[in-house]
Parts: sequence; C-alpha cells; structure tokens
Amino acid sequence: MNESTAPQWHRPGRFEALGPAFFTYLQPTPVPAPHWVATSASTSQLMGLNPEWLQTDEALQTLSGNAVSVPSPDGRKPLASVYSGHQFGVWAGQLGDGRAIMLGETSLGFEVQLKGAGRTPYSRGGDGRAVLRSSIREFLCSEAMAALGIPTTRALALTGSPLSVARETLETAAIVTRVAESFVRFGHFEHFAARDMQEELKALADLIIDQHYPECRTATALQGNAYANFLQAVSERTARLLAQWQAVGFCHGVMNTDNMSILGLTIDYGPFQFLDAFDPGHVCNHSDNQGRYAFNRQPQVAYWNLYCLGQALLPLIDSEELTIAALDSYKTVFPAAYATQMLSKLGLPEDAAGTAPADGRFALLVNPLLQILADNKVDYTIFFTRLTEAVQQAQEGNIDFEPLRDIILDRATFDAWSLTYSEQLAQVDQAQAADLMQKSNPCFVLRNHLGETVIRAAQGGDFAPVQQMLAVLHAPYDSHPAYADWAGFPPDWATTIEISCSS
Repeated sequence: MNESTAPQWHRPGRFEALGPAFFTYLQPTPVPAPHWVATSASTSQLMGLNPEWLQTDEALQTLSGNAVSVPSPDGRKPLASVYSGHQFGVWAGQLGDGRAIMLGETSLGFEVQLKGAGRTPYSRGGDGRAVLRSSIREFLCSEAMAALGIPTTRALALTGSPLSVARETLETAAIVTRVAESFVRFGHFEHFAARDMQEELKALADLIIDQHYPECRTATALQGNAYANFLQAVSERTARLLAQWQAVGFCHGVMNTDNMSILGLTIDYGPFQFLDAFDPGHVCNHSDNQGRYAFNRQPQVAYWNLYCLGQALLPLIDSEELTIAALDSYKTVFPAAYATQMLSKLGLPEDAAGTAPADGRFALLVNPLLQILADNKVDYTIFFTRLTEAVQQAQEGNIDFEPLRDIILDRATFDAWSLTYSEQLAQVDQAQAADLMQKSNPCFVLRNHLGETVIRAAQGGDFAPVQQMLAVLHAPYDSHPAYADWAGFPPDWATTIEISCSS
C-alpha cells in the first residue's frame, strides 16, 4: 500500500495527555476472519482519509482490532477511558468504556474509537463485544442523524466476524469505528467530582474548554467565570440538540448521564427509535419499565442531566448562584429552538414566530397540530412529508389537504386547523415556505422496521442492503423513487419489534 493512503492519527491524543487517572492502555481483542459490512465515504471525507485506504486489508484488520499493538510503531496508544454516571436516575458509580477502545486522534482532531473491540477494565463483567444487529443500527443512525443536520458522533466503518456472542441468543460479533471530536461525557466530570479529585476535574474541564469552548475564557457573562460559562455553553448546545430530536421525532432511549456528550452530540445509539404513529408518551426502550425516557420527557431529562453536570462542576465554579444561572439558559434556549424547528416544518420562517415561543404562530398552529397527530395516531414523518408536497403543489395559494385528510380520522378538527394554517401561510412567500419545508421535513428516517430488514439480510450474509440504506439516509430529503417503499407506512409487524439495552 502506498504510504500516503494510511490514516494520519500518528500523534497521541490530547485526552491521553491528561494522565493515567483518566484511562487504561490496552490492546483490542482480535476477532477471527473479519469482513467488511459497510463503510461511510462521507465520514472518510470528513476525516480527510484517503478513500483507497478503506479498500485495503490493512484497514480491515485495523478497524477490526486485529492490527493494533500497545504502543503501535507510529505512536498510537489504544486506550479505554473511565467515567461514572446516573443510570435511569440512580447513581451507578464507576462505569467507563466497557467495550470501546480509542485508537488515537487524527491530525484533524478527530478521535477514533472501536466499539465492540473486547473487554476493558470497565466492562463490569461484560464481554466487551457488540453484535451485528445493534452495530448496524448504530452505524446507520449515526450517519442518518448527520445527514439530518443533527449533531452526532459519526461512523466510519462497520466490520463483522463469525465470532459468537451470547445475548438473548447466540449472535455474531461486529465492530463499529466511531469518530468524534471528543467522546467525553457528563459522566467523566461526575466521576472525578464524586471522588473529590479536584485537580483531575479541573484538568479535564480546562482541556475541554481550551479545545472546544475557548470563548468561555474571555466571555464576560456570569461574572467572567470560565467554568460557569462552560456549563452555560454545554446547556445551550444540549438544548438545541434536544429541540432537533423532538422536531424530527427521535427517541434516544437511554439518556443516562454517561450517554450525554459534553459537545452536545447524539452519542451511544442503543434502543433508539424514530416515531411512527405520533405518541408523545412513547417509550422505545423495552428495558425502561418506568418510562423515564419517554419521548415527551426527553427535554426534561436533559435538563436533569445538566443539573448533575452542574453539581459536578460546582467545585470549579465555586458559586451555587452562578451554577443555577448557567443552567437556566436551557429553559429559554430549548423552547425557542424547538419553536424555530417546528415552525420551519410548517414553512414559517423564524421571524414569523412572534417574540416568544409560547405565543403567536407556535401556540396557534404547533400545539393544536401535535394534539391532532396524537389523538389520531398519525404517522409523524409521513404527515410532514405530505404537508410539504401539498404546499409545493399548491396552485395560487390553494392547498389540497386531501392527502392529509386521508390519514386522519377526526377530519373536522383537522379542517379547522388547516384553515388557520392556510391563513398564516398566506402571510409569507409560498415558494420560500415550500423550500423551507423541503429542508426541514425528511422523507426517510431510520425506522425500526427498516433497520430490522437490513439486519435480517446481513445476518443471512447479504450486506448490500446496509450500504443501500446508508446511501438513502445520506440524502433523507430527496425522493429516491427506487426506494419509495422505505418512505411508506410501516408494516403491521413493525409494532412487534422490541428494542432494549441488549447489544
């Protein structure tokens, strides 16, 4: 292989410079007979990798954990990090990368991590492996979210192996190559705060601020307290992330503090789901018996998690008043961002939303519409796709709502709403409204039954559907006539799919 095609992750990562209290060096555990399942050209391009490298056996062996030594000749030192966290609202103590091993950091500042690469000191009795089923879901959803414009970790590659892994049944192993500017979570800060390791807590906060939030050093808000400004910035990023989740109908499923990114990324794709029929109280994780992470609870849970982060950072902020003030920004940023997202789905630009999210067009249109969708169990994605098409095809401002009335039982209530909507839409430029809706309402999301379809094919040895699904999800706002069925209503059997924390 030409040397120039090799990935440039030669230097030790900046996280590694924090010292041994933060991680353990270890080697991924090799798997037998690895093979490619899928790769993402989009992520490869983002990382600045030569695409030829992903076609080599060296890449296959490296991204399967079979060709990495400690330390490697080029300076890479694979490691697993330690963190703690609250799981389902209960302090769980020490956790950590139980099956994720970081290969290093690229020259462009991306951390590269193998998920499913074997046991680590933080596996807590687990085998450190991931199975093909859940790995396909994470690979595809990471890339789908990026294409939707939602902050997320990325997936470079997915490899498989005939190695048997015991879950509810015996399944085969797989490894996802995950990429992010940082994999640091709220739980990293909780870990050191809980142990009163204030030097380590400060070192971690300083690293993240200097690397990702440098503006917090000079901001004059919150009395110029860099750590309070940092907490506020994380709160605001998280608020905007949650607004995007809610607008697209995404359920995370396991919003533990150790699954919350300090960069406001969507991280750790486990029992996630995009809504089919709109149900505000939908619980996608069948392990969540109390419904803590129901769809409509996600914004409140995110704030609860931020409060835990605030408690962890309190020794650095050194002021309860400033800590609370930093967290309070979430309460204004989330509703404003959510209003913007939802009004965009209706073709109404941000400056038409009124001065407060709860007033004006949001209260007039969004709240009643969501109630209609919930009462009539309307498919969330299809409704907004059809509404977009109706506005695009409207003649002289007259919108044909029949395709939408066809999927709603209570037509009288919908007719009243559509009259109000038409009146509001008439106040903006229709072509601009149609364009805004086209960019805000995806035709394709990774529904559970679509994931299950490609998983079944892959389990039978056919990996082509994974790559085909990836191509569609990389362009979710396009029509893709050849795959029109993937934008249709889910089959009846989709309601029987149970997704849990098992992976």
